[in-house]
Amino acid sequence: MRYWLIKNLLAIPLLHLFFTIEVHGRENLPRRGPGLIASNHLSTIDSVFVPLVIPRHVTYLAKSQFTTGRSLGAWFRRELMATLGQLAIDRSGGSASAAGISAGAGVLQKGELLGIYPEGTRSPDGRLYRGRTGIARILVECQAPVVPVAVFGTPQIMPKGAKFPRLGRRVIIVFGEPLDFTRYAGIAEDRFVLRAITDEIVHAISKLSGQEYTDVYATTAGRATADA
Repeated sequence: MRYWLIKNLLAIPLLHLFFTIEVHGRENLPRRGPGLIASNHLSTIDSVFVPLVIPRHVTYLAKSQFTTGRSLGAWFRRELMATLGQLAIDRSGGSASAAGISAGAGVLQKGELLGIYPEGTRSPDGRLYRGRTGIARILVECQAPVVPVAVFGTPQIMPKGAKFPRLGRRVIIVFGEPLDFTRYAGIAEDRFVLRAITDEIVHAISKLSGQEYTDVYATTAGRATADA
């Protein structure tokens, strides 16, 4: 109830008051049943704009590190995530990552929408990077249509390092046609299948966004940029 009250009475009106928002392809979103929303990731504020323009509730898998700490900011992020029904997961790898994949599959098994960024983190330079196979592992556990999403304009609203958004800017969100991976049903833990599924999703996002694709992980590129 808190989610719907905040979304419809506060967040959406404020969003349209302070920003110009264009949405294309909303008819491609599943009206009922499970669905996986796979988007490019250019700014932290992507996780605000995308779910708010989707009529149904969307659960995003968020880094647990984002909510740790005793600061006022950490407390606010924990409360906001709880209100929006988001799942905090540990991305340190191993059993922690497996638990995150199970949590994501659990959302789909309940017939709900799951939001995920295949790149695993924000793009450090605006290009589209190699996808992490976690998204494919979720689909292997629970079949669901995948809706590729391209977001434009969010880096201009909330560039990296900014504490407050820049108002009066335009955001464009494009939902592509759903992808069907039922042909891989019953094929689990095959790394070639997992990579094929992931690459197909990222390629679909690339076609929508027009971003230059780079076949390395965004985290690797980010570390290289920081070292330079």
